[in-house]
Amino acid sequence: MKKIIVIGAGFSGLSTATALADQGYEVEIFEKNDQAGGRARVFSEKGFVFDMGPSWYWMPDIFEDYFGRFGKKPSDYYNLVRLDPSYTVILDEQQIIDMPANYTALKNLFDSIEPGAGNALDRFLEQAAYKYKVGIQEFVWKPSTKITEFLSLRVLIDALRMDVFQSFYSHVRKYFKSPTLLKLMEFPILFLGAISQNTPAMYSLMNYAEIKLGTWYPMGGMHNIVKGMVALAEERGVKIRTNMEVTGFGITNGRVQSVKTTSGTWEADAVVASADYHHVEELLGDAYRNYDESYWDKRVMAPSSLLFYLGINKRLPRLKHHNLFFDRDFSVHSHEIYTEASWPTDPLFYASAPSVTDPSVAPEGCENVFLLIPVAPNLVDTEEVREKYFAQLMDRLEAYCGVSIRDSIVYKRSYAHRDFIGDYHAFKGNAYGLANTLMQTAILKPSLKNKRVANLFYTGQLTVPGPGVPPSLISGLVVAKEVDKSFN
Repeated sequence: MKKIIVIGAGFSGLSTATALADQGYEVEIFEKNDQAGGRARVFSEKGFVFDMGPSWYWMPDIFEDYFGRFGKKPSDYYNLVRLDPSYTVILDEQQIIDMPANYTALKNLFDSIEPGAGNALDRFLEQAAYKYKVGIQEFVWKPSTKITEFLSLRVLIDALRMDVFQSFYSHVRKYFKSPTLLKLMEFPILFLGAISQNTPAMYSLMNYAEIKLGTWYPMGGMHNIVKGMVALAEERGVKIRTNMEVTGFGITNGRVQSVKTTSGTWEADAVVASADYHHVEELLGDAYRNYDESYWDKRVMAPSSLLFYLGINKRLPRLKHHNLFFDRDFSVHSHEIYTEASWPTDPLFYASAPSVTDPSVAPEGCENVFLLIPVAPNLVDTEEVREKYFAQLMDRLEAYCGVSIRDSIVYKRSYAHRDFIGDYHAFKGNAYGLANTLMQTAILKPSLKNKRVANLFYTGQLTVPGPGVPPSLISGLVVAKEVDKSFN
């Protein structure tokens, strides 16, 4: 059997490893940290169970497809519930919008904000459904290693119909005028790591995913997805070695012969890097890397995040599972992320309280709260800065909930740039990989193949198809197919 080493046990690494093992390869994953999951790790303190990273479960069909490839279902590993409301948007003290899971109720909500907007939503989503079908079933599965993959007439027609060359900003304004509705419709684009002016309109497929396919939650926490993937991988014969950091490669005649780790050197017939792409390039050195430092410095990175994990010894009124505090000027905040690259003056933020849905993640009568401020990558991250923003968030959260919170916090942990770098070697401390701009789409993303080392491949959010949990699952499957092709 050919021996494959996968670096990193995040979603893309587990996906790659499972697919290759299922095809008869001997596969080992080397994971730097003490548990699988990558950014979707978990930790427990004082009876609270905290998902460290992803908290949104969208595109359930991608998870169904993933497990279905191996004769399994998500329900074999975790229990999904659909959230209703899907999430709450706080626009100001008077305007608080619960986004209903029921589509008719959502249309009625849109009509109440802007007459005729319900019918406009029908038209918008009809086109978005086409983009989802073509984008998710075809485009994202292309390895994007050659321009010829996109040169057929049908692909060109599909690309035009998907509005690849139009911005989401201009596209959504053809349907809606209300500033409130525009904020609601542009929200899913934030997951792509760029503002709507710089994001191709084809990503209205995200709106289709959110509205038509729903917002879900795996009971027990998002890490239960990882547990399911690990169980499936091990069932297929994958060996996962934790606390195993890769430190270099043995390369001869343009091929990786071995992988050097903190625990020794291991031979391999091929290597797939699910770790940070830029970090792996640094380990390779100038002779074997795909891209130099100037290339990486010119990439538009998705944001980093300032996170707080809070255990609170009482329940908090008004909080839903997902809460978006859009009660500040996003144009200012986005400028400070993407243009000026500075700590925000008055940030928007996201609050997740999974204990609203799932009593298992907090002691009885308590609340598990996860707070996130999107911020520019590559900022100076100090305890003083973290505490400054924590005070701001507490002021706003206490005002919204109408109760004191600070004196009820029994556990608190912060997490930002230096943690992303320390735990994941994340380039510039980013949280989400590359922004999905037009100039960083498909063949314009970093290649999933090393151009100088024939048997070295890349997967994850810094290559195709892009950031997010479902794209990472797809990335792993796409790369596994390319590895298999290299041997046949």
